[in-house]
Amino acid sequence: MMQLIKRRSNASPRGQALVEFALILPLFVMVLVGVIVLGIIVFYNQQLTNAARETARYAAIHSATDPFCPVVGHLDPAAPPIGYARCDPVDTSWPNMTAYGRTNVFGINPSGVIFSACWSGYQSGGTPDARPPGTYVDVGVYISAWTPCSIGGVDPTLDPGSIGCAPGLTTVDTASNLSEGPGRIVANRVTAFACYQWSPPMAGFLLIPQTVTFRAVISEPIQRQQ
Repeated sequence: MMQLIKRRSNASPRGQALVEFALILPLFVMVLVGVIVLGIIVFYNQQLTNAARETARYAAIHSATDPFCPVVGHLDPAAPPIGYARCDPVDTSWPNMTAYGRTNVFGINPSGVIFSACWSGYQSGGTPDARPPGTYVDVGVYISAWTPCSIGGVDPTLDPGSIGCAPGLTTVDTASNLSEGPGRIVANRVTAFACYQWSPPMAGFLLIPQTVTFRAVISEPIQRQQ
């Protein structure tokens, strides 16, 4: 009888370890999955920010004064340089700019990344410039009010979270209008918007949402081509 009780006592720690393992395993899996998903979110956010930065830089360098292949906005400049052509216009969703931006993402489906852009600038205070048409006003002389642009009806630099992530976003960039005379706009900054929708693995587990929408906004000064 004493021997039987001793054997039962020796078997008890193994059963206890099995029960503890069964209780801890779900918690361990939850934490592990949460860490992995959080790491992917941080990685994707960095990739999208880099893509938006490179896209804004591309649009800034290939601005409307680029005689070869300018990236233009909602409105054409009133006095384009010689050889001007709309080779990357907004009505085709900027194919060159978008293609370039998608080459700067890693680990994300490039075709799922959506890009948009708009142009901002200063509006003159109403004093016409005496110089010939096609020239630009001097900053600090006739410049008065900043004129922001919008994507999807929202200023992307103020509230990018309210911009939808879908192709064909409506852009308004009155700064593309470089017409001479009072009230004209001089574009000197381009803002690029990039977004991506991701469906995490094990969505719905551990409060993981069904879809995570990433957004990135970067502004760059425009480089004037001479």
